Amino acid sequence: QVQLVESGGGLVQPGGSLSLACTASGTIRNIETMAWYRQAPGNQRDLVAEIRSTGSPDYSDSVKGRFTISRDFARNSVNLEMNSLKLEDSGVYYCKAEVQELLVPLPTTHWGQGTRVTVSS
Repeated sequence: QVQLVESGGGLVQPGGSLSLACTASGTIRNIETMAWYRQAPGNQRDLVAEIRSTGSPDYSDSVKGRFTISRDFARNSVNLEMNSLKLEDSGVYYCKAEVQELLVPLPTTHWGQGTRVTVSS
């Protein structure tokens, strides 16, 4: 069993900053990729940023230059630093991890419960 627990989020004014954190625990041998997704009301869940086991990050065009994703490999955690927040950044942010579990031959995908970010004046 693998669990992802997110923290951070909340209410912030446009132009402000927030940080999100996600920590994975359980029967983990290795984590391939960790990512953050965002889902606004009525919309699908879209990729915001991801970071591979090599440490190489990717960002959606909408957040490039404003958000930074980072990993703490020792703690099986991923962070998302969000700066210059815009109204359209609002939504529920979900952490996702592609995990190589102990005694499981193929990678498995796991999601956190989501944390809400509201950008509003």
